[in-house]
Amino acid sequence: MLNKTPLNALHRELGARMVPFGGWDMPVQYSGVIDEHLAVRRDAGLFDVSHMGEVFVEGPDALSLAQHLTTNDATKLADGQVQYSALCRPDGGTVDDVTLYRFGAERFMFCVNAANSEKDFAWMEQVLEASPLKNVTLRNASHDYAQIALQGPKAEQILARLTDCELESLGYYRFREGTVADIPTIISRTGYTGAGGFELYTPADQGEAMWRALSEAGKDDGLVPVGLGARDTLRLEMGYALYGHELSDTITPLEASLGWITKLDADNFVGREALLRQKEEGVPRRLVGFTMDAPGIPRAEYPVYVDDREVGVVTSGTQSPSLRQGVGLALLESRVAEIGRSIEIGIRARKVAATICKPPFLKK
Repeated sequence: MLNKTPLNALHRELGARMVPFGGWDMPVQYSGVIDEHLAVRRDAGLFDVSHMGEVFVEGPDALSLAQHLTTNDATKLADGQVQYSALCRPDGGTVDDVTLYRFGAERFMFCVNAANSEKDFAWMEQVLEASPLKNVTLRNASHDYAQIALQGPKAEQILARLTDCELESLGYYRFREGTVADIPTIISRTGYTGAGGFELYTPADQGEAMWRALSEAGKDDGLVPVGLGARDTLRLEMGYALYGHELSDTITPLEASLGWITKLDADNFVGREALLRQKEEGVPRRLVGFTMDAPGIPRAEYPVYVDDREVGVVTSGTQSPSLRQGVGLALLESRVAEIGRSIEIGIRARKVAATICKPPFLKK
């Protein structure tokens, strides 16, 4: 039985094509992936991301637990700031990549990936139980919220019509609590598209009202509903990781080229010792970006070759609607993972030329 977001009936009303995704019944497209993708780059798009999970960490030891759980340095967070981070197992494998919100010294919120919310919460409880921290509680609030992403260059002007929140002064990876369309909302300048915009957390029973209000406010600005298909092509143009592809229980943040969120000089977070060893011994694989030099669309699990030797695998790939070119991410042996190196992607029965490059593929 698939889970349904608070907006499920609305998606069907809008004629969305629905598919299973991470245990959820989700819209993959409305008017079409390419049209939706280009609308977000040009104007604005509305995404239902209510399948994402929210876990609150509260109490005097909240910061200590957040620091112990995550690879990034949670002590650097200010009130109203968001931090991209990861949860790791003792062997360095990635439990999930997350965003961490600081409301105050004793109140934090994790936003976790859809298919991982129950797993992540159970992992956090396990880590807490094994720790000496006693003045902290974990609360899985995933079913309490609808989460809607408003993304694109016109997102701010659309949202400004519905809120008294001072959006111009709300910096990237910052958030405020306020109202949108008179609905209590956590307003976060974050997103997964590289097009700018906001992620809005609102009570689950107000999710449909929020969607309709945003749709009405943006109807003259080219705002369109967007499904998972364009969400994936948008994130790929920016080279953003997707759990289960670029990250997993067997792929560490260092292998996924996320050393910038892996603060090995920070406190003793779970997995730190294993990641220190991996860094000292040499990271065996690295995630790289690549662009196709000839016609061909790369897909996940396609093999990658150098000098006719298989050296890795494509983790995600697509035909970029903006660039009209094949682009992808691949996990390769570190010794061949050099910017500018020529590689070949095994697409069905042929090998197609490509070049390693540094994401994002679409420059802002």
